[in-house]
Amino acid sequence: MNGRGVLKIDAQMPLDSRTRPFVEKFGNDEKAFFQAFSSAFVKLSSSNVLTGNQGFVVLMAPKNSPYKRLLRSSSNLEAPDTLKKRKLQKPAAGNNNYILSLSKADFVPNGIDFGQEIGLGGYTPPYLAPTTAGVTILQGVNYASGGGGILNYTGKIFGGRINLDAQMDNFANTRQEIMTRIGDAAAKKLLKNALFSVTIGSNDFINNYLTPCVSKVEQQLVSPESFVGAMISRYRIQLMRLYSMGARKIVVANVGPIGCIPFQREINPSAGDGCVVFPNQVAQIFNSQLRGLVKELGANLLGSTFIYADVYRIVDDIIQNYSSYGFENANSACCHVGGRYGGLIPCGPTSKVCEDRSKYVFWDAYHPTDTANSIIAMRLIDGDSADIWPLNIRHLMGSPPLD
Repeated sequence: MNGRGVLKIDAQMPLDSRTRPFVEKFGNDEKAFFQAFSSAFVKLSSSNVLTGNQGFVVLMAPKNSPYKRLLRSSSNLEAPDTLKKRKLQKPAAGNNNYILSLSKADFVPNGIDFGQEIGLGGYTPPYLAPTTAGVTILQGVNYASGGGGILNYTGKIFGGRINLDAQMDNFANTRQEIMTRIGDAAAKKLLKNALFSVTIGSNDFINNYLTPCVSKVEQQLVSPESFVGAMISRYRIQLMRLYSMGARKIVVANVGPIGCIPFQREINPSAGDGCVVFPNQVAQIFNSQLRGLVKELGANLLGSTFIYADVYRIVDDIIQNYSSYGFENANSACCHVGGRYGGLIPCGPTSKVCEDRSKYVFWDAYHPTDTANSIIAMRLIDGDSADIWPLNIRHLMGSPPLD
C-alpha cells in the first residue's frame, strides 16, 4: 500500500482500482489472505498440473534485475531432456499422492536414496493406494500424510492432508476388512502382536503454531503451554482409540529439535549459526508431557506396551557431534535452491543436490537424509533406555506373542 513492492506488478496492484480492494482486504486480514492462498493452490493443483518428470520450472527475471544474480547463483535450471534422465531409484510412496495436496514428494530428486541405508527392499503400502487391498493389508499399512497433525486444522495451508483422527478412521476400515477376511479371533491376535508406530506432532508446530506471519496473533493469545496442552489432550484420546481398536505394541516418537532444521534457521537469522531456541523449547515442553502420557497409558491400559522413542535426543546428539558420525554438514539442506541454509524453498526438480548426500544431516528444509534416518532407526531398534523407553524395538518385537 506504501508503494514498496519489490516487483513492479506488486507495486502497481494498490494503484489499480480492480485490485486495490483485494490488497486492502488482505493487508488488514492475514487470515483471509492465507485462506484465499490455500484455496487458490488447491484449485491450481487440479488444473492438469504437470508433476514428476512431466514438466519443469524456469525461473526468469528482467535482464538488469538483481534477481538475475540470485537465480544464477542459487538455481539449477535443467532442460526437459536432462530431467527425464533423473529417475527416482525408488519411487516415494505416500497417501498424499492420492489427494489434492501441496505436500508431496513424488518427484526428483526426492527418493533418490530411499531405504538404501537399512536395506529396505520394499515399503509399507499407503492406505489410499488402489493396490493396498486383499492379503496385502495383512502385512501392514501406512496411514501417514505429509502436512497432517494431531490437531485437525494443522497444515491447512497445504490444502489436502490427512489428520490423525482421519488416519484412525482409515485404520478402522482396515481393521474391519481384516476381520472380514480372517475372522475376529485371528484378526484380534494379529493386531495384538503387530507393531504400531506413531510419529506425529512436528507439523502441529512447524505448520501451525510456528508458521511465519500466520500464527503471530495466536502466539500472543495462546501460550506454548496452552497449545501443547491442547495437543496432548487430543493425542491422549487418539492413542486410547488406537488401543480400543486392538493395538497393544505402540511406539510413540517425540518431536525432534525443530529449531535446528534449515527452514527454522532460515526464517530466524538472529539465531546466527546456532539452532533457534524458541521452537526447541516448545518441542521440549511437548516431549516432557508426551513422556508422561506414554507412561500413564502403559500403566493404565491392560496388556499394552507403550514405547517412548526419544527422537529429539538422538537427532540433537547427531547435530552436536556430527563429525563423529561421519557428517560434514549439520545445518544446511543437501537439496537446496536458495538461502543461507538452503531452507527457503522445498526440494524440487530445479534444486541443486550436494555432491555427497551421506555427508549431510539434512536432506531438505525439514527432513533428515537417508543416512541420518538410518542412524535414528538403528538407535530405536537397538538403543538403550536413554534413546527408547522402556524397551527398544528389537526387544519389543522379540517378546512372547500375545494370545
